Amino acid sequence: MTSPDEPDDPTLHDTAPPANRALLALAGVLLAIPVIALLWVDSYARVDPKLGPWPFFFWYQFLWVFLTAGLTYTSYRIVLAARPHRPMRHDAADGSGTNDGRAAR
Repeated sequence: MTSPDEPDDPTLHDTAPPANRALLALAGVLLAIPVIALLWVDSYARVDPKLGPWPFFFWYQFLWVFLTAGLTYTSYRIVLAARPHRPMRHDAADGSGTNDGRAAR
């Protein structure tokens, strides 16, 4: 059995693992959907159909508040899946690596 200090240990590395670009692109598309939908004003600049006393213009935009929250959360989860976490290498002897993400002094 190898110890974590040996060079052939797969947890010792200096770079982040490669990201799944297809999943990152999907997350970008999900984030772009509400932007495009709300910038296309002609699609919802009307009064009918009303939802109770509210014209379409208002309730459509309010609906996008919840849809955008859902799409943002979904994109976040996709990015987490696309970029797997892997502990970074910590070299205490030469001071080049840090454990907390800050630059060495």
